[in-house]
Amino acid sequence: MSDNSFDYIIIGGGTAGCLLANRLSADPRFRVLLIEAGPKDDYHWIHIPVGYLYCIGNPRTDWLYNTEPDAGLNGRSLRYPRGKTLGGCSSINGMIYTRGQARDYDQWAQLTGDNTWSWHNALPYFKIHEDYHKGADALHGAKGTTPELLRGAHQSLDPYLRALDRRKSGGEWRVEKQRLHWPVLDDFAQAAQQAGIPASNDFNRGDNEGVGYFEVTQKDGWRWNTPKAFLRPTCYGRPNFELWANAQVTQLDLQTLPDGSQQCTGATVWTGKDMVKVHAAREVILSAGAVGSPQLLQLSGIGPRALLQQHGIETTVDLPGVGSNLQDHLQIRAVFKIKDALTLNEISSTAWGKLKIGLEYAFKRTGPMSMAPSQLGAFTRSDPSQPYANIEYHVQPLSLDAFGEPLHSFPAITASVCNLNPTSRGTVNIRSARFEDAPAIAPNYLSTPEDRKVAADSLRVTRKIAAQPALQKYQPEEWKPGVQFQTDEELAKLAGDIATTIFHPVGTTKMAPASDPMGVVNTRLQVYDGRGGVVRGLRVVDAGVMPTITSGNTNAPVLMIAEKAAHWILQDAG
Repeated sequence: MSDNSFDYIIIGGGTAGCLLANRLSADPRFRVLLIEAGPKDDYHWIHIPVGYLYCIGNPRTDWLYNTEPDAGLNGRSLRYPRGKTLGGCSSINGMIYTRGQARDYDQWAQLTGDNTWSWHNALPYFKIHEDYHKGADALHGAKGTTPELLRGAHQSLDPYLRALDRRKSGGEWRVEKQRLHWPVLDDFAQAAQQAGIPASNDFNRGDNEGVGYFEVTQKDGWRWNTPKAFLRPTCYGRPNFELWANAQVTQLDLQTLPDGSQQCTGATVWTGKDMVKVHAAREVILSAGAVGSPQLLQLSGIGPRALLQQHGIETTVDLPGVGSNLQDHLQIRAVFKIKDALTLNEISSTAWGKLKIGLEYAFKRTGPMSMAPSQLGAFTRSDPSQPYANIEYHVQPLSLDAFGEPLHSFPAITASVCNLNPTSRGTVNIRSARFEDAPAIAPNYLSTPEDRKVAADSLRVTRKIAAQPALQKYQPEEWKPGVQFQTDEELAKLAGDIATTIFHPVGTTKMAPASDPMGVVNTRLQVYDGRGGVVRGLRVVDAGVMPTITSGNTNAPVLMIAEKAAHWILQDAG
């Protein structure tokens, strides 16, 4: 760490940070530093798909956050995992690849007044790094196929296109079908179709309504995280790239220019032994996630003035929206006892069963150890009046009382359902001026009548699916929540008792037009300065910039956001 001056400093080596590091360092003119608070991704459980069980709740790989007691959850607090290792949440998440719906991005374009965020204009940035197992087509990219963004790139003056055109391989982000099937899940899919949900073999074509197996970010039975895709071997072999792991940024360094505007010049980093200053000649890119990025902005004096004053922090930029607009997907887990079917509950209950699982994975890279947390998915409407699919199912051939607890001793399946477009909004706010102190995370789940109604209706949809002929041979018995709960009030309260997060926080540094007083970044993800301009040399590139949450799992959209940001950053460099 002798030379601490770089062109670009990326804070957060997670999903967005690794892609940004790859794209920016592809231009040999620029020195790029990637800073990750956690260790390198050399923990073996990161790479075995079922290892998420050992990564979440583990201080080696997880920030170990908890939410504030939540009135919508009847006073409960939830565990709130966030990746604290190279790869961030891509190293501990459920590996499900879903983009959401075209309407999500068209809504972003409408809310921000910038059509560059529409589905039509976002799609090429999904495809440019995708390696889809079925090959490239109009909606998917694949390794070995030139995406439309790069056609004719060798003749372009665009530095982003030129840099990507020089890369030796494309399609870094592998998307595969799962390496297992369960008869009981096949029958659940059939029951969903009998309940009026169409079959789907691809949730990523703009309208994800349907039921089918999720596709996952794996390669040959191993987790495929962003360090594998974007750092190894490319970045590690570049002389203009540097990685600092186990290094936590404590604050952004800002200076006031003669005209009164602000510029971000670098950051202060705790290495575990020393405080080190790093300087950015061009930009600091904050990619610490929807929890970490607002925390760091607030610690640096960028945020709501009253909050900063409360903790003795001088307000450099009064931005009320920093830490507001938190959105998340809250899942309601319905468990059905079944008969005459094999589920993971029984298979894993004996030493012989566990040995068979281990041997199958060791020799074939298949079976339960290759499982994503959820195998079967469905997107549908909570009631017929909904204009589009507004709820999502994650269905598993197992059951347990809570995440991290032992599996039940009886055969069962779990059908978890979440509201894709919650209207509840929460906050992420610092508790003190100390960077070591975790922020207060208050999602405010189920705080609106709309969300409580969708929660109640979604449980009724689950019961409707379970009552279909395809599942009757299993004699499904609703073990949780229980058929005694029927009214809207009972079901909404019940949701508060049993619902948990699916770990999709977004929106805390939202993208908005300058006229929106709660906006944090503009449509090129530059941070507003509260005076009608932007803080020079500072962007936020992570899930926090989403104005509204996408209609599905959020990892793929973050990669798209980072890809677009890389294009703009290199364009601005000239």
